[in-house]
Amino acid sequence: MAYIIENANILKRKELKTCSLFIQDNRIASIQSNFKYYRHIKMDLEPYIMTPSFVLLNTNIPLKNSFQDMKKWMIDSFLTKGSTTLFTYVQASFAEEIPDKINELKVALSSSPIDYLIGVKIPMRLITPSMIRKCKKEKVPAIFVDLDNPDELASVPWGWIREALFPYNCPLIPIISSTEKKEAKAVLSKWLTIMEKEKIPALLDELEENIPLSATVLNKIGLFPHKGSLMNGTELSYNLYEKSREIINVDEAALFHYYGDRLAITVHKGKIVRSGKEVLFKPGYGEYVNVRTPSFFSL
Repeated sequence: MAYIIENANILKRKELKTCSLFIQDNRIASIQSNFKYYRHIKMDLEPYIMTPSFVLLNTNIPLKNSFQDMKKWMIDSFLTKGSTTLFTYVQASFAEEIPDKINELKVALSSSPIDYLIGVKIPMRLITPSMIRKCKKEKVPAIFVDLDNPDELASVPWGWIREALFPYNCPLIPIISSTEKKEAKAVLSKWLTIMEKEKIPALLDELEENIPLSATVLNKIGLFPHKGSLMNGTELSYNLYEKSREIINVDEAALFHYYGDRLAITVHKGKIVRSGKEVLFKPGYGEYVNVRTPSFFSL
């Protein structure tokens, strides 16, 4: 069914842009200032602030728990927070086990109400051309690298790694083992220097779990603009926050952190999954997200 969303106050870079969206097959078919001459059903969102639904990194999935425990975890960690996509990873000790590990996690998440994206985590010793080629073959959206031995960074054959990544170019994402801030800062500084010098597609800092991933990160891992945006052709997944005088000059992250009590509605692929305090849990409505091209957009 086609319909029109009117007076949508879309938040982007701390600014509200009011526009109308023409919705068809649960996707945004067109965005204009208005659709005056269309005779479709219209929904007025003037009382709300609209944002894309969030993508969260979470690597502590309670896979061994009961369905009820898993359901509660999904609701508390994602649906009540306006997130409709989970980003996580499997840990690999050698290249050949990656397909099986990913498939096992897919099966475990088959009843998920939200979409999910699976990366791979490896120790530093496995940053090899063969491992990179395997990840590329499996269309892994990101490779998390545990910098457990940062002194070895300089001995990695980065030229070969860059060639193995091309043309898919999924990013390398650092994970710092050290809990000491001073040590972590030094390791990240070394990582940044090498990544920039060798022109390796990578994130230059760790990803924090359980907070919305930025558009820049989503683009790097191949999700943007398909997720985390409200643009022509994208899926209809969004949050509605009640407007308030208090909510001035804030971005999506601030809404997530400080105004969760004003989150009124969450829509996932055209279906309401949260209305007020009621969560509509739809087992199996989530899908595995296949990434075609990381860093597809230039942001």
